[in-house]
Amino acid sequence: MPAQVCFSYLDSPLGRLVLTTEGPLITGLYLPNHRGHLQPNATWQECEPPTAACEQMAEYFAGGRRQFDLPLKLAGTPFQQRVWQELVRIPFGVTISYAELARRIGRPTASRAVGHANSRNPISIIVPCHRVIGVSGKLTGYAGGLDKKRWLLAWEQRSQSTESGYLFDVSGVEAAGVEAAGEDDTTLSRSPSIAARSARS
Repeated sequence: MPAQVCFSYLDSPLGRLVLTTEGPLITGLYLPNHRGHLQPNATWQECEPPTAACEQMAEYFAGGRRQFDLPLKLAGTPFQQRVWQELVRIPFGVTISYAELARRIGRPTASRAVGHANSRNPISIIVPCHRVIGVSGKLTGYAGGLDKKRWLLAWEQRSQSTESGYLFDVSGVEAAGVEAAGEDDTTLSRSPSIAARSARS
C-alpha cells in the first residue's frame, strides 16, 4: 500500500513553498509556480509541517544556516540519484557548472543528462540544484524559475561566512541504488535515494 502523502505550506521570501512528506521523510519542496510540481489532490492529506523543517528553513532564510539536517526520500532513476547525491556536496555559496557536475559523477560527456536530472530534483534548496550553472556563468535550467535561482544565489553570496560548509553532513547521507546508469534509464527506485542519518521508510 502506498505511503500517505502529506503536504503543508511554508512561507518564505520567495513566496509560499509546498512541502511534501511521507511519514518522517521529506519527499518534496516546491517553489511557487514550480515546473512539473504535482498539485495537492484528493489522495493527499494536509498536515502540520515538521517542526525541524520549519526551523531549519527559517534559519536558512535568516542567513544563519548553511547545512540542513533533515530526513529525505527522493525517488528517481539511479542516474538521477547519483546526480542528486553529488548536489548535496556543493558547499553553501559556491556554484559549479553542469559539465563539472557531470565530471564529478564520472560521466564527463553527460552534461545534458545531468541538466535534465537537475531539473527533476523534487527537493529544492535543501538539495541545492540552484548551485549548478552554465559553463559560461549563465543561469540556466531551474524548474523553480530563473528569478528564484538568481535570488537564492545572491542570498547565499550575501550570507556566506569565511568558512563554507557542506549543505549536509555528507558522512550521514546515504544513497540507495547509485550504481552507474544510462542517461535514458527510467526505472524508479523503490528505496530512499538520499536519507540523512540513514532514515528509511
